[in-house]
Amino acid sequence: MTATEQRPAEIRGGVDSGAAWARLAVALALSTLGGVGMWSVVVMLPEVQKEFGVLRSVASLPYTANMIGFAIGGVVMGRVVDRFGIVIPVVGGALALGLGYVAAAFSQDIWQFTLVQGVLIGFLGASATFAPMIADISRWFERRRGLAVAICASGNYLAGAVWPPIITWLMADIGWRQTSLVIGAVCVIGMIPLALLLRRRPPEASATAGQVRPGSMARPPITMSPGMLQALILIAGVSCCVAMSMPQVHIVAYCGDLGYGVARGAEMLSLMLGLGIVSRLVSGWICDHIGGVRTLLLGSVLQGLTLALYIPFDGLASLYVVSALFGLAQGGIVPSYAVIVREYFPAKEAATRVGVAIMATIVGMALGGWLSGVIFDLTGSYRAAFVNGLAWNLLNVAICLILITGGRRARAAPA
Repeated sequence: MTATEQRPAEIRGGVDSGAAWARLAVALALSTLGGVGMWSVVVMLPEVQKEFGVLRSVASLPYTANMIGFAIGGVVMGRVVDRFGIVIPVVGGALALGLGYVAAAFSQDIWQFTLVQGVLIGFLGASATFAPMIADISRWFERRRGLAVAICASGNYLAGAVWPPIITWLMADIGWRQTSLVIGAVCVIGMIPLALLLRRRPPEASATAGQVRPGSMARPPITMSPGMLQALILIAGVSCCVAMSMPQVHIVAYCGDLGYGVARGAEMLSLMLGLGIVSRLVSGWICDHIGGVRTLLLGSVLQGLTLALYIPFDGLASLYVVSALFGLAQGGIVPSYAVIVREYFPAKEAATRVGVAIMATIVGMALGGWLSGVIFDLTGSYRAAFVNGLAWNLLNVAICLILITGGRRARAAPA
């Protein structure tokens, strides 16, 4: 046996290796660049509504279309990743983002803008840089999978922290149409070279679905079928993100309505998502110790508590504080679904099943963003929209408890 063969996988560049961490850094950069496709439409919402002269609910449709495209694209791109690797979808996504932002800049009405957001920017573009990227990274780690997934998923929030102030500044100087052209150019120039660094296929991990990673608490044993488990994950993903979308999608418009200005709302969104990165990293560490389901429950409970604070507090300073707390509470929720999938399903199905799970969360964001706009149009305020978010959050908590208590019954049953 040669010296090379005697070296462990960590040294040779396999699972949990230095090469894996380097790949994670590239994935984080790609997710941050491509994540603009999710957040730019939120910042542009007030200006788009003003220019096209539509109701708030109609102006929210481009975001809804973007999220639906993002969700479906995650599943489609996941299947491509399982078969061909990560490079092809990411390069294609960069080109789609470039074309999409050019098309958005020349949109003549809200419906053209909505179509561009849904197909080019959401479905073909940004979707390739989130769920497929998380699934790819999950196959490069075992002992620190929760932390690695959280870091990769943080790119989406890092995009939400970095891009809104930049977009706000550019719109104030050159308008939202020219800003779209700049974003498209940055995506193409920045993403394609990074994507080419990910040409190596993932190593075969030694752990199989259902094994406990070193240093982590045993996952709750689930007695239900894989199909039922996947269905519960889907419902949980929708419900938690309907609640999550209320502040994330409408905080900019909410601050404008209160008279604080959209720039203040953009700052709150950046603060929320910046602290969401901290939340994701801490939750990743927690996930490696208590498992995905328990981490999801913890995040969901904290999200509900902080979401409720938006109802009584609407002062400027209060909104900054509540937005910060909300970011710290909910950041680890979405990555937990990827870890749950990797704990209960085979690695060869990772990208597709993670894509389906993330699709549910994005559908929840899309549904929640639209519902909040409709409720605002009906009531003239966002108070009822916050209550609606709380109701959906309670559903998510209930599903988490079903998974955990089901595990306890399994342990109590005779062998």
